[in-house]
Amino acid sequence: MQSNLAEKRDELYTFEDYLTWDDGQRWEIIEGRAYLMAAPNEVHHDISMALSRRIGDFLEGKSCKLFVAPFEVRLFPSSKNAKKYEKGLVQPDLFVVCDSSKRDGARINGAPDFIIEILSPSNQKNDRYLKFKQYFLAGVREYWIVDPESRVVQVCLLEEKRYFVMVYDDSYILPCTVLPGLEIPLGDIFPAD
Repeated sequence: MQSNLAEKRDELYTFEDYLTWDDGQRWEIIEGRAYLMAAPNEVHHDISMALSRRIGDFLEGKSCKLFVAPFEVRLFPSSKNAKKYEKGLVQPDLFVVCDSSKRDGARINGAPDFIIEILSPSNQKNDRYLKFKQYFLAGVREYWIVDPESRVVQVCLLEEKRYFVMVYDDSYILPCTVLPGLEIPLGDIFPAD
């Protein structure tokens, strides 16, 4: 694969294209466009670790499983008549899958139940708009967008064929709707000022 792949804005790619790339880089394909994933900064890493500890501890002994990036998700794996852009893949920062039939050992095939994306300066457009749309279309039941800079979490809940969006600051203890009983004190996940 060529190193300037992401600069080819007029070309569309699929999951099948991705399988032929051997450059060792982490890529996502969203709406047919290839996006090179940057390594997370320290704040991003710290938030991811705090969330993964809380969620992982909560899921201990339960049937749902937590995944942490890098791990591939094909949101539309069996859409034989899918548009080309629906045949891509994403690598969310954290996600939970409760249906074990979606796991094949290498990737997740179908929408996770719960996804968390942590914003970085380089990925805000993808997480707020492009992935938001894809997660909605795929049927992701709960999607959190964590903004380290403003110390807020935007929660998107899928109800009645649309996302209801709420924003919580770091003073809240945030319950996870799709994992009843999981509550995360947001002040604990953001690094101290």
